[in-house]
Amino acid sequence: MINASLPVALIMNKSAMELFEAGGPIMWPILIISFIGVTVAVERLLFIIKENASREPEVVEKMLERVENRDVEGAIELGKKSRDSVARIVTYALTHKDSSLSNAFIRASNQELNRYQQGLATLDTVITAAPLLGLLGTVTGMMRTFGSLGGGDIAAAAGTITGGVAEALIATMCGLGIAVTGLLPFNYLNARTEEAKHEIADASNALELILKKAENTVS
Repeated sequence: MINASLPVALIMNKSAMELFEAGGPIMWPILIISFIGVTVAVERLLFIIKENASREPEVVEKMLERVENRDVEGAIELGKKSRDSVARIVTYALTHKDSSLSNAFIRASNQELNRYQQGLATLDTVITAAPLLGLLGTVTGMMRTFGSLGGGDIAAAAGTITGGVAEALIATMCGLGIAVTGLLPFNYLNARTEEAKHEIADASNALELILKKAENTVS
């Protein structure tokens, strides 16, 4: 009879390269999507760090104050000097306010939000595909195990049986590990995107109120 804890013991005593080899052919696509996931996560996190460093909410406030004081050109000049994403949106909207302020604001905000959303679909695919590939490795490993049992001589097939079980466990472990690891940056990036949406919406509402107030004052 095969000891049920034997495959686990074999896994615990293996190096990373040995685990990869014991995981079977399915480990190659798992390795590829893990590399893609890490690349996207690192690139997106660096993007967020860069955006956070360039945020200048005080510039946006000064731009709104100048608009309120009917110095639209001064607000535009101030916005052109800033690296802040919200300031860029307000600048674009004010530049095209004579045509359609709301459409200009929507166009500029969509362009900025697209920068935040880049790579999220890829990271979501990695998180979804990783456990499915792990499950596929589980199936192929168990098929290998049950195929070895068909010969009838369990003692002679012990190595193949434990190898099949180990393959199933390793594939499942790696697939779940990638999914859980990728979920952390994915949720953070989604939260940061939502935060950017709120910041843009707040600036949009403030600008609209200021311009309406100015129109009412003139009339």
